Amino acid sequence: MEIKNARDWARVLSEYRHPCTYRSSFEILATVLPFVGIWALAWWILAYSTILAVLIACMNSLFLVRLFCIQHDCGHGTLFKNKSINDWIGRILGTFTLTPYEVWRRAHAIHHGASGNLTKRGIGDIDTLTVNEYTNLSPFGRLKYRLYRNPITLFIIGPAYLFFLQNRLPFGFMKNISFWVSAMATNLGIFASVAVIYTFGGLAPILFIFLPTTFLAATIGVWLFYVQHQFECTYWEENPEWDLHDAALHGSLHYVLPCFFQWMTAIIGIHHIHHLSSRIPFYRLSKAIQDHPNLAEMNILTVKESLVQVNLHLWDEQNKCLVPFSQL
Repeated sequence: MEIKNARDWARVLSEYRHPCTYRSSFEILATVLPFVGIWALAWWILAYSTILAVLIACMNSLFLVRLFCIQHDCGHGTLFKNKSINDWIGRILGTFTLTPYEVWRRAHAIHHGASGNLTKRGIGDIDTLTVNEYTNLSPFGRLKYRLYRNPITLFIIGPAYLFFLQNRLPFGFMKNISFWVSAMATNLGIFASVAVIYTFGGLAPILFIFLPTTFLAATIGVWLFYVQHQFECTYWEENPEWDLHDAALHGSLHYVLPCFFQWMTAIIGIHHIHHLSSRIPFYRLSKAIQDHPNLAEMNILTVKESLVQVNLHLWDEQNKCLVPFSQL
């Protein structure tokens, strides 16, 4: 098959969609068991050293990030052929990640269906204005957008607000009873877990283990989501010119991470392939990119290069690239 465009690549990648039940089960256990074990270790260490317990909790945030990535795959129905198994695992993991499964799955589906579409911004993405939209704002409107795009807001205040507060209600889907059930059931699970921790350990494990682990994981997760779409030559188009497959292939990164962090993030860095064929289980993304070197060479960004992307804030429709405020 001659591969000419993004749609052709989507057809080629469809052969990698089939999950392996044993592999999926192993990946879940290889993440849940260390996460619980390190949590218990931090709790035991807390009686001797608060600082060491906090450090261990911070290290455990990487396993929590991986749990979120596994929950993400459940939302795409990729880990098991049976939809109910995917959904129930996703719901259970939502208690660990503070994320109501049904609400997040719907918002994320909207993200996949409208990523890079300037006409359909607002749900499941980072707010991004065009240069023209920004220049037409009032001074107060520009100030609000600048504050929103500030790294402190995006990667410190934002993750804390999103996971600790916003996820407690089904914002954006308030009229749908099933999303209320999802949010409230997740809240109940979180409350029960915290109550058990408090009963046996008081406030200390909550303050020095639960909060550091969750907050740092939230920050890492938001950073990954941000950098994988907010890069200089990403893809944004108005609805008439927007194309689903082009947006997937050219609007997502191949984020090259060290092997350890690639495993901890469930290979989510191969994001352009994930967006082009979201039914591929995460553990088969590496195989897809090994078999097709052309895909491996697209939209490559290293960790060092990604740090610069924080300075890009506005979409320049004329030059088709993200630009910093200073370029105005």
